[in-house]
Amino acid sequence: MRILPLILLICLLPLAAFAQPEKADIGVYIINAGKFDPQSGSYTVDFYLSYVCESNCTPDFEFSNGRAVSIDKMIDEPAEKFYRIQAVLQDPVDFSRFPFDSHDLTIQIEDKTRTKDELVFDADVEQSGMEPELQFVGWQLKNWSAEVKDHFYAPYDETFSKYTFRIVLQRETLSSLLKVFVPVVFIMLLNFFAHFPDPDKITTRITLHSSFLIAAVMFHVTLGSQLPPLGYLTVADKFMLAAYIPLSFSLLSDIVVLELTEEGDKRFVRTVHRASGAISVAMWIIGLAIVVLTM
Repeated sequence: MRILPLILLICLLPLAAFAQPEKADIGVYIINAGKFDPQSGSYTVDFYLSYVCESNCTPDFEFSNGRAVSIDKMIDEPAEKFYRIQAVLQDPVDFSRFPFDSHDLTIQIEDKTRTKDELVFDADVEQSGMEPELQFVGWQLKNWSAEVKDHFYAPYDETFSKYTFRIVLQRETLSSLLKVFVPVVFIMLLNFFAHFPDPDKITTRITLHSSFLIAAVMFHVTLGSQLPPLGYLTVADKFMLAAYIPLSFSLLSDIVVLELTEEGDKRFVRTVHRASGAISVAMWIIGLAIVVLTM
């Protein structure tokens, strides 16, 4: 009699080897969202989560990029679960293209214990989306997407099925142009026009060009206060560096004119006076071209 259970076990082993993992269709529909904090990359989101299986569902999921504040189960059928969830989530942010930066806000879902050999997610696009009135203040909602990928944990040698719902946010373009670039353009125009006074007004030119350089530095500091400490240059930083070079050159040329005036070398004074404005503009144009090419 002891041989019979052993025979049955041997017969069932091939069936267990070909056993398919459980499949679950996941859909996310966002109904509300809190303020996106670019300093930390965190945001709050209120959404519906649908969880549909082929037979009995036993969901035990978690958010790999944050925590749920509340989970309310609205449908509890054997093959279908439906939740309303409020969660605080966080994603890495990249400001290298600031103020034209865009960021991905994601809802990342994995099962707590079952690997992809036991459970596989599938993105239910028909049950996914966002409310048309959904807004993030100061940002444009570009699009959304849903996908499922494998997530391998090297220390544990385990692979989990990960569902990711992604929202793409982009900073308002017109607002960025008005707040970042237009003020610097006006500073540079005034810097150029300050080259027109005759060399006998050199002290006035020095005062003007010094003021423009200081204004640019203070404006750059104000821009930097909007961002966390970064280890790389943003587009705005490169734009400001392109402005610092001609501004510094203008001030340096004024000092040269002042020195030549005191030495009585009128011929070189006129040469430097006429060329400094054109060279300053050329430096700025070349700097802007480099910024555009490196964006």
